[in-house]
Formats: sequence, C-alpha cells, structure tokens
Amino acid sequence: MNSTPINQRPISIRPTAVAGSFYPKDVSQLNNMLDEYLAIEATDIEPPKAIIAPHAGYIYSGQTAASVYSNVGKIKNIITRVVLLGPTHRVYIQGIALASNTHFATPLGNIPIDTTVLSDLESKYPYVNFLDAAHEQEHSLEVHLPFLQKVLNDFTLIPLLVGDAAPDQVATILDELWGGEETLIVISSDLSHFLDYETACEIDSNTTSLIENFDYKNIDSKQACGCMPMRGLLKLANEKNMSIQTLELCNSGDTAGTKDRVVGYGAYALYENRILNKEDQALIFGVIHKSIEHGLESKKAYQPSIESVSEHLKKNYAVFITLKLNGQLRGCIGTTEAHTPLINAVAQYAYAAAFSDPRFKPLSTEEYKHVEISLSILTPAVSLPFDNEQHLINQLRPNIDGIIISKGNAKATFLPVVWESIKDAKQFISELKRKAGIKSSESAEKAWRYTAEYYS
Repeated sequence: MNSTPINQRPISIRPTAVAGSFYPKDVSQLNNMLDEYLAIEATDIEPPKAIIAPHAGYIYSGQTAASVYSNVGKIKNIITRVVLLGPTHRVYIQGIALASNTHFATPLGNIPIDTTVLSDLESKYPYVNFLDAAHEQEHSLEVHLPFLQKVLNDFTLIPLLVGDAAPDQVATILDELWGGEETLIVISSDLSHFLDYETACEIDSNTTSLIENFDYKNIDSKQACGCMPMRGLLKLANEKNMSIQTLELCNSGDTAGTKDRVVGYGAYALYENRILNKEDQALIFGVIHKSIEHGLESKKAYQPSIESVSEHLKKNYAVFITLKLNGQLRGCIGTTEAHTPLINAVAQYAYAAAFSDPRFKPLSTEEYKHVEISLSILTPAVSLPFDNEQHLINQLRPNIDGIIISKGNAKATFLPVVWESIKDAKQFISELKRKAGIKSSESAEKAWRYTAEYYS
C-alpha cells in the first residue's frame, strides 16, 4: 500500500464500471431517464436522514429508487456529504473496504471523495481497510451516484463497501460519520433474489416488516443482498429512536422482467425524531428552572435525580442554555462536546448561564421573573476543511450551521441562532474570530460545523 497519506495523493478517478449496462452511458439518455423517474411527485413526508434503496439496473429498480430520491431532493440545499454503503458482489472482503481514489466518476461528472475521513477510519478501526479491487467493478455503490448527482447540489462522498462485518461494527462507523443535517446516509440493497413472483412477494413483505420494526437480527442475505450494511443501520437507528417508512415495494416481475425468476426491490426512508418529546421537554425545563432557582437561593447548581427519567435523557449531549431579557442576550453557556448526561448538562449550564457568564453580572431574582430561556441540543461537530478564509465563508449555510473555529489555543463557536442577528457570512466569521481572539488580519486554522435543535 502506498505510504503517502491519502489526502496528499494526486487526483485519482475511479471510472464507471457499469455505465452502459446498468444505466445509460450517454449523458442525454441518462438525464432523460432520471428526469422521467424523478418526475413522480415526492410524497408528503419529511426529508429523510437515511435511506435504503435498490441497486439493480435502472429499467428494473430505477423507479423504486426514485421514490425515495425524490424526497431527498427536498433538502438539496442542505446536504453536502453522502455516506454510501453497499455490499460486494465480486470480491470477498472481511470488514469494510475503502477506495484510495480521490473521485468517483459517472457520465454526469466526477464526485469528490472525503479522503481525510477515509484515512482516519482506516487508522482507527482494524476492520476498515483500503481495497481498490473490491471497488473497481462493483455496481452496488455506482448505480446510486447519478441519482445523487441529479437530486443534490455539490457534495462529497464517503463510499464504503461492507463485507463480512458485524452489525455493531457497521453501526459504529455510521455513528462516527452520522454528522448533522448536512449528511445523508444511503444503504444500497436489493431484496430477495431469483424466486418465483408469488414467493418473492411474500418473502419481501416479511422482510419489509422486519425492516420497519428494526429487527436487524433476523435479516440475512437470502432476504436482502445488502443485509450487512442494512443491519448496521437498523441497529443504530433503533438506538437513536428513529422512525421508518416504506415508500415502495416491488420486484423485477412488476417492471421489466418475467415473473418466474424475480429480484425484489424496496425503498425506505428513515427519520430522526426530535430528541425531546413534550413530556421530556417539560421535565427538562423543570430542571433548568430548578437549577436557576436553587442558584438564587444557595449559590449552587441543582443536582437532579436521574433514576426515574427516560433512558435517552441519560445519554450524553452537547448543549447550550441561552438567557434573554427584553430580547437582549443575558447569558449563554454550554459545550460543543457531548460528555455529560442531558439531564445533568442542562442543570449545570443553566446555572452557569445565569450566574457564571463572565460578560454579565449574576442573574437577580427580579430579572429571573422576566427572563426568556432556550435550550440548544447540538449534533456532533463535523470537520469543515477549507483552503482559505473565503473558501470557509463560501461553505457556510446561513440559518443552519453552527461553527467552531480555532487557531493555536484560540477557539470559539457561534450557535446557529446567531444567524438571526448576523445575516452576512463574512461578518459571521469576522465576529467569530473576534470572539476567539484571532486577529482580523489572520485566518482560522481549523473549523467544524454542527446543527442544533431548539427548545424554549
């Protein structure tokens, strides 16, 4: 293996392997086919965080794939990164195989690969390795690329081929790559293979029921050729309390094949539920108020009991508590790193925002009567590489991104809510540098972005 770090290697393009067979090689024909498939009206659902879609020839499964990709198109201005996982059909691998290429090609153009992330995965996980031979002729990832190019704007790709890997191994990788609203997870999988029409319909219906119930342990290769990446996603999705919806279920006997020997196809969309439901939100804000009231009385933060609360309130989250008085900031303290259970974090940072923000005097009892309190729960921060400050500014998504910048020991963040008062991306970075203590004439060295859920 080349010892040069992958992010320092020259451009290397993985050419198309199945253009002209699985889908048209001619750009005009391909565009027309995709336009026809995607002309179907998107369902009235929320845009998904993750999808499961088939990878057969377009004449067989293209319309099924389009049923979920038409919904992905709703968030084309948000998605900037796609994590794409599929099975291998030609090369046996243990674990997960990476490609050393810097770009993947389709007739619609070249897609840049997030080579830094791939290099990091290889160095961190022994079951993740570079194996170009597995990618060279594999179609399970490639057939998704024109759909992604058609429904999204510019994006970087993280292509992973999953071989003999345990669900928890795949789930671990997905969790690390999960990101925020900017990241779409795509699992490539067909369903049953080469059964008669009636048998396939019955088995695929049962498999769909397993998928809808996140029953990953009972899905094997006879039910879904992409069972390995699928099982990892379903395991993690269940842990994240996600919801799932089946958008289409059919087989090749319904599209362009005979009914004596069919392949099944399903399209599924997975959604992230808000972290706090109404009951949890009421409990959490009760803790926030108790912590401030306890601080007014005893100068100490309130320590909530966690024995009887929901399990997900005991999970570690990065949070910020913001106080406003008469529409003006009155305190804002939190963390961008998830190292404390949510119920404890809100108690800690509510007290800190009220009494320890160095920009303000401690909150008074009279001010507390009128203060407005909001809670931000942050998604994991994702590295945002940039060549220069203008490049960084150009990548910002107003009203979506929270940004962290650093230079040496200087570091600061602005929550996404700051866009309410700073509309211009250039000013956003300028003010953030000032907060960090970075000179206006200098550029930050590193940046990360995240998104946030807001509660008030």
